[in-house]
Amino acid sequence: MLIQGGTVIDPARGVHERLDVLLRDRRVQAVGPSLTPSPGEEVVDARGLLVTPGLIDLHVHVYYGASHYGIEPDPHCLATGTTTVVDAGSAGALTFPAFRTYVIEVARTRIIPFLNIGATGMLSADVGELEDVRFIDKPKALQAIEANRDLIQGVKVRLSRQQVGANGRVALTTALETAEAAQLPLMVHVGDTTLPLNDILRELRGGDVMTHCFHGREQGVLDEHRRVRAEARKAVVRGVVFDVGHGVGSFTFAVARAALAQDLAPGTISSDLHVYNVRGPVFDLATTMSKFLVLGLGLDDVIRLTTSAPAKVLGSVDHIGTLAPGAAADVTLLRLESGAFEFVDTRGETIKAGERLVPVRVVRDGVPQAASLQPRPPSGTSSGSRPV
Repeated sequence: MLIQGGTVIDPARGVHERLDVLLRDRRVQAVGPSLTPSPGEEVVDARGLLVTPGLIDLHVHVYYGASHYGIEPDPHCLATGTTTVVDAGSAGALTFPAFRTYVIEVARTRIIPFLNIGATGMLSADVGELEDVRFIDKPKALQAIEANRDLIQGVKVRLSRQQVGANGRVALTTALETAEAAQLPLMVHVGDTTLPLNDILRELRGGDVMTHCFHGREQGVLDEHRRVRAEARKAVVRGVVFDVGHGVGSFTFAVARAALAQDLAPGTISSDLHVYNVRGPVFDLATTMSKFLVLGLGLDDVIRLTTSAPAKVLGSVDHIGTLAPGAAADVTLLRLESGAFEFVDTRGETIKAGERLVPVRVVRDGVPQAASLQPRPPSGTSSGSRPV
């Protein structure tokens, strides 16, 4: 396939210019001006479009049919422009084998799992996976990781009261010990935690991920005076990744606006897409990206935070998140659409926008996929309250 005439944005290589992209044998073959296709190769007219590495969403839940959060990955992720997703702890050691067999290995979307330190994973909306300390099981987690080293790329722990009960400290300690023993990053879900955020941040290592970084609950990145916590700044310097993880209750414009004004930017932009927000206020990763354009991040930064930045977290900077020759043939074509739009956060605040990112076409591993199977609102309607 030859993708011609689009504006290629590849932050991993500092590229932002009108170029062609040639894909062959499931790899990026070349990127440059006026490339010529071979006989029989499909030519895609990308004039007026943005051509980016396949988008990477560092936080979704796609254990469809088992986890109460689970959505089907292909119609909700791949079809809306995201070629690679990280499932953030939907499965634990006891439930991972079925996740691998019945979801990961049959999906067209590339699914990279982080294993929940809770052995059952996120099965129930009524019982937290860490409320019973017997399920906080380091040996079982390490056994599952070693048996699935080709897939599992991190460990996940959720520290909200409804998930961890009174076991916050043991859950965090066990998750850290497991991640360190497995030499993998740890993703920590914060918001309404039983532990002070400063205590959590002090424990995190460079390369670990704090997701839901702009939530509006207690123990957030802003202190009681609405100033960015000193421990948050120290964590960023140490290399801790602050991930957006929008979700159904974990992203507010007010916190994001205040943090950005104090030079605390996210390290990655992710959707936390799941069954409770796929019809709003999240919808898809492109909508979350659009919200950060409205908040003042530049287009190249927004693309970087959904391509090369999450690829670095995953240790896959040469394979995904870039259009460098030899990388996986994952490409997302986006339109930066002008109009009158509104976006809403998880607290109901609405902001107006004059543009948004819309996925137009997706190529995954060299194979073109249908895009935008999910209906997007027309100009003048709200991207945060889309009719269903």
